[in-house]
Amino acid sequence: MLIWLVELSEHLKFLNLFRYITFRTGASLFTSAFIVFLFGPMIINSLRIRQGKGQPIRADGPQTHFKKAGTPTMGGLMILAGIVGSSLLWADLSNLYVVATLLVTLGFGAIGFYDDYLKVTKQSHKGFSGKARLGIEFVIAGIAVYFMMRTALASGTAGSTFGSSVAFPFFKDFMINLGIMFVVFGGFVIVGAGNAVNLTDGLDGLAIVPVMIAAASFGVIAYLAGNVVFANYLQINFVPGTGELSVVLGAVIGAGLGFLWFNAPPAAIFMGDTGSLALGGTIGTVAVATKHEIVMAIIGGLFVMETLSVIIQVGFFKMTGRRVFLMAPIHHHFEKKGWTESQVVIRFWIVAVGLALLGLSTLKLR
Repeated sequence: MLIWLVELSEHLKFLNLFRYITFRTGASLFTSAFIVFLFGPMIINSLRIRQGKGQPIRADGPQTHFKKAGTPTMGGLMILAGIVGSSLLWADLSNLYVVATLLVTLGFGAIGFYDDYLKVTKQSHKGFSGKARLGIEFVIAGIAVYFMMRTALASGTAGSTFGSSVAFPFFKDFMINLGIMFVVFGGFVIVGAGNAVNLTDGLDGLAIVPVMIAAASFGVIAYLAGNVVFANYLQINFVPGTGELSVVLGAVIGAGLGFLWFNAPPAAIFMGDTGSLALGGTIGTVAVATKHEIVMAIIGGLFVMETLSVIIQVGFFKMTGRRVFLMAPIHHHFEKKGWTESQVVIRFWIVAVGLALLGLSTLKLR
């Protein structure tokens, strides 16, 4: 919104600052953090009053979790307020990549909110129907991917099939054109990212910090991919307009920092599906927009690991009646093994940093 001030730069030279993505990304970060800090206590108190017993605690979970009973959930509302409010101020809203990303963020956030609402009101872990939830997520993600694909095709910078093609890290020009099936592929990436972060969100601070790490990594990728000079130098695909996504990801980092202030142990609030689905969907959408879907599996490797642990656990149990892990997702397995919650969280943060650095290294290895 504030980017229109550039038009006045002929009269006030300092307004040229608003042209620069780097400036607006930094401003977006601080603005979103300020919004969460300012309205966070109010939202927490309101949710605590309305929810009563708060988020239900799994009966089969680690015993240490029972002391968290009564903690309110839906803290993702704080995060969404920071991301959306800051993005509306600092991002270029005429950019279709920005619009598509915010569509997914709000759409997935709304699905998560309804799921949290059902869990809190019923005091049960059975919220929104899994099939219905995934179906709606795919519709939202598919719409976003279609418009991003059309936007990339319209740019015409890398051929008529660029928008519907999948790029591969480590290879300079190797791409596979999926045609209209790219909508399905991109939708799967976004929905998978959303639900992977959702599965990771089980301990105080466990999900939000890796999300911020991934957001920072993709902020760099979006900026480089959207700049023709840097893209050509690194020999990555130039995607005009994606640099603006750095502003949105700056808002994600700022909102994450603000939320972590209240989510630090002992947590005053949980983000719930409202936040985890929205954040995962945001990262997934940026990965699709920048043609770094496969790199996301590296940078977000922690989320992939959590998801695979659930798939392996469920699949193996159905086939043999036995379990591979003491409890899934895998962070609960390590709790059952005797790790303290802080040990699990900090060690998983370290893994997330390592994977992010590994993912960023693919930018130069061509």
